Amino acid sequence: MASKRVIVETENAAAPVGPYSQAVVVDKTMYISGTLGVDPKTKELVPGGTVTQAKMALTNIEEILRSVKGTMNNIVKITVLMVDINEFAGVNDVYKTFFQSNFPARAAYQVAALPKGARIEIEAIAVLGDIDDYELA
Repeated sequence: MASKRVIVETENAAAPVGPYSQAVVVDKTMYISGTLGVDPKTKELVPGGTVTQAKMALTNIEEILRSVKGTMNNIVKITVLMVDINEFAGVNDVYKTFFQSNFPARAAYQVAALPKGARIEIEAIAVLGDIDDYELA
């Protein structure tokens, strides 16, 4: 039986800056593309640097999830790319406003540059549908 692929696009999140989709769902797994801190209304990076761009990027991810009836709780893995890893404490402060428990697995890297001169880019993997949380024995 073939897997089902669905391309996800919503006007409530920033449009891709190249030839890729905001997200792709295969079966129940959603792969959310690297997302910048771009305001979907102005199509420009939000002013204020890494922290405000992180908040906008996570808001865009939240809107992508919402478009398929998901929430941030559906995220199981996040990758954070930053131009300056020394700004990670501020990013963590923003991150904690989107995730209070059941934190997804995460990796963070410093990179030389990002599209549009962005300070941060965030990508995510989510599992759609109900998720039952439990502890391993």
